[in-house]
Amino acid sequence: MRRAFITGISGQDGSYLAERLLRGGVEVHGLIRRREELQTEPIRVLFEAPETPDIRFHEGDVTDAASLEAVLAEVRPHEVYNLAAQSHVGTSFHDPLATADVTGLGALRVLEAARALPEPPRVLQASSAEIFGRPAGRPADEETPLRPRNPYGCAKAFAHLQTVNHREAFGLFASTVILFNHESPRRPETFVTRKITRAASRIRLGFQEELPLGNLDAARDWGFAGDYVEAMWLALQRETPGDFVVASGASHTVRDFVEEVFSHLGLDWKEHVTVDPELFRPVEPGTLTGDASRARRALGWTPKVGFKALARMMVEADLAREQRAPDR
Repeated sequence: MRRAFITGISGQDGSYLAERLLRGGVEVHGLIRRREELQTEPIRVLFEAPETPDIRFHEGDVTDAASLEAVLAEVRPHEVYNLAAQSHVGTSFHDPLATADVTGLGALRVLEAARALPEPPRVLQASSAEIFGRPAGRPADEETPLRPRNPYGCAKAFAHLQTVNHREAFGLFASTVILFNHESPRRPETFVTRKITRAASRIRLGFQEELPLGNLDAARDWGFAGDYVEAMWLALQRETPGDFVVASGASHTVRDFVEEVFSHLGLDWKEHVTVDPELFRPVEPGTLTGDASRARRALGWTPKVGFKALARMMVEADLAREQRAPDR
């Protein structure tokens, strides 16, 4: 049986990826920093499945090379998926050093730990559209210059280039998927999409009146996380490694997302949403849209969930959560 090792398994992408691998008969191992991580919402949702998934958890940290090397030496995986990151752009402005250590150097430690094994596994680095910053007027693809505009994007650019370097300099089977924004009901509430869907649900039920947001004109290329982890898996099944943009190819503003969510609940968003200048980013990246032609051609990957379906999926999940909350 093939063994897969996932860092960041307790997050949104990690839980969807674990599900995907388990469906394929893969033995799944996950890295957690402490046992409390097993209480994150994505992990709780994962273990609410009719059949409890057989996942083996290992304590360690991508900021600690020794613990990482020990765990990989114990598991001896065939595939390693590095999803661990300080992944919130806003937080990266407040703590760029921690972001660089976890998101940037953490990826390098994973690559080095994998390379040190007697039989090095295939490695997948989850890269980010934030490495592009402000593409010059066209959808970003794998050849677009890297011009990150925030500490998170800078750290991801470092991790991305180190992955390419380990592939070319050391012969490691190391691939990247350059993920554009991808959301789901398992997205943490610190991200704007979940902030919107949870607040809209609470407003619909009468538990909240207003929703303060930042730049409503910020545009993103949004997709469904469950679709995007499929591309991760496909990237490690090829005969040769490579880099692949994973995106929907369509751009929507935060206002578009708000309108879709509120209208689905029969609400007028203009009666509830306020703009708070304090919530604007220090540097806005502009419109980010991805060209996933290579992923479609080389991986046979296509997204299945569109923008409207994604917004409705998320708000319906939050509405159900609020309705069954213990204090309701």
